Amino acid sequence: MFRSMLFRLLCLILLVVSGGASAQGKTFQNPLLVFAGADPHIVFHDGWYYMTYTTGRDIQIRKSRSLATLDQAEMKVVFQPEGEASCCHVWAPEFHLLEGPSGKRWYIYYTAGPKDCCAHQRMYVAESATEDPMGPYTFKGKIADPRHDFWAIDASVVQTRDHLYLVYSGTPEDFMPHEKPQHLYIAEMANPWTLKSERVEISSPTFIWERMGGPVNEGPVALYHNDQIFLAFSGSGCWTDDYSLGLLKASANADLLNPASWTKLPEPVLERNDAGQVYGPGHNGFFKSPDGTEDWVVYHANPAPGQQCGESRVARAQKITWDQSGMPVFGEAVPLWTDLPLPSGDPGAP
Repeated sequence: MFRSMLFRLLCLILLVVSGGASAQGKTFQNPLLVFAGADPHIVFHDGWYYMTYTTGRDIQIRKSRSLATLDQAEMKVVFQPEGEASCCHVWAPEFHLLEGPSGKRWYIYYTAGPKDCCAHQRMYVAESATEDPMGPYTFKGKIADPRHDFWAIDASVVQTRDHLYLVYSGTPEDFMPHEKPQHLYIAEMANPWTLKSERVEISSPTFIWERMGGPVNEGPVALYHNDQIFLAFSGSGCWTDDYSLGLLKASANADLLNPASWTKLPEPVLERNDAGQVYGPGHNGFFKSPDGTEDWVVYHANPAPGQQCGESRVARAQKITWDQSGMPVFGEAVPLWTDLPLPSGDPGAP
């Protein structure tokens, strides 16, 4: 606990000393937030960055003109989960602009459960009243396959030209993950809060790097490039320093409900960097640069070994490049307080 508090104080001092000058020079430094950032999710929309992350109790969104100023940005609690079954242990929120019955709306997907953590975690959806990501939002309900309404977390969406899918992490039966492995599932959606197909397993933790501390696949999120869909996910237990990002890929024209359409890369695409003091990098999101020319990854990691799934996890961002074969290149997990160029089109701090 003392080490975590000391790290946060150091982060705050360094942010004050170096953050402004860094942003003015069209660069920024990680972490994006000093005191928060587990399970980060960022969207760039209409000239603004919007960011959410796990708080454990509610859903907050920050709004900033620049990636460099998210820590000082406006923050708003946009939704407060309620009810005995979904009041607490609020994890991994994401928000997506999707076509609903009343036109385009933002839909928040999040995990929650009762006070007694955490054998009954399920996935839920809230809908915005307008096209403003800052809300207000209203509760739509639990999203689940009624034939397999088991332990389920980390909901995200995959969109193709004609279909909308939910992807998430869950167990084959209604057991806690330490009793059964966590798999990745996909199901087609009838609308942004209702499934119309049964879930289909598309990944299970079979490689050694997916099984450190326990057999885990979680946190799926889609990245689109040309006619390919890349599904990043986190492998191994988040309580280990070996938590890392893996990748599935499929053709955008394939039947995504067919497990054979998906291919898993045999090695992680982003992993611990002991020399740079990056431990347990995972549970990521993707976002575009303001001018739409670059792809970026945001993820959390610990700054020291042995910090597990706690409050020491801070959000970090870095640019993705693409190789000649059309595969994303994540590169090495960058150390904190390294000057990085801002996303293309980002104005920096005022």
